[in-house]
Amino acid sequence: MTLADFINLALNGLVEGLLIALPALAVTLVHGLARFPNAATGDVVAAGGFGGYLSFNATGSLLLAGLGGALVGAIVSLASYYLAFKAVMRRSVITLLLTSIGVGFFIRAVMGLSFGHELKMFSLPLTRSLNFDGIMLNPTDATLAGIILAVLAAVFAMLYVAPVGRMMRALADDPDLGRVSGIRNDRVMLIMWSVTGAVCGIAGTVLGMRTVLSPEMGWAMLLPAFAAAVIGGLGNPVGAVAGALLLGVVQELSTPVVGFVYKIALAYVVMLLVLLVRPQGLFNRPQGVR
Repeated sequence: MTLADFINLALNGLVEGLLIALPALAVTLVHGLARFPNAATGDVVAAGGFGGYLSFNATGSLLLAGLGGALVGAIVSLASYYLAFKAVMRRSVITLLLTSIGVGFFIRAVMGLSFGHELKMFSLPLTRSLNFDGIMLNPTDATLAGIILAVLAAVFAMLYVAPVGRMMRALADDPDLGRVSGIRNDRVMLIMWSVTGAVCGIAGTVLGMRTVLSPEMGWAMLLPAFAAAVIGGLGNPVGAVAGALLLGVVQELSTPVVGFVYKIALAYVVMLLVLLVRPQGLFNRPQGVR
């Protein structure tokens, strides 16, 4: 392989990493505030993807497709919180994890009954990659990467600039102190579940535009998202994004060695290696949204 081939794999890995970054960010935000790993995250991604697909078919607009995906993702996320998670929020982590697995199966079943299990694709025009001395740049990938970066910038601005972000970080650091300080936990939870659902919905829409849609697509996205969040340090939004980018690039660069099928397994090898060296993740923040 030439140097250009490796650069092409790295660029593709960055795009893959950005796709993983959005659900990884949702996983780490839920873990930081609600204190459990939400196994239904991938299915919210898939539901958002179908929301974006329906919006695109109705309007033909990529922007409205993204908004439709974000809206559906937020609705599904809020519904799962109020109908399932809220009632068991003070139970053990195992109870919450099992509840999230059940929620995920339910969302997947509803999607299967509503849309069937056939693969669906966005009717996007074919684009030709630009060639820069062997380094290929796909305009569609560049556009989707720009959308994801804009979404990440908006979420981080909310977390680190807006007052609601400070409240979320305060509750993540010390829930009891946050409540004593007058922070309304219900309001923060409402915003957190809305934001994570919208982020997952946009991820599903972008993933559907790049590949295909199916009710099971979220399961394939869930595992790398968890691995990225663990690698970066659960509860750390910056770590989740950094872990996702690292994972995406490592997976793509390993393709010539382990093949396309087995590159996903490499995510767990990387995760185990990181945890052996830094058990709390690369950013050494095991809990709390910093």
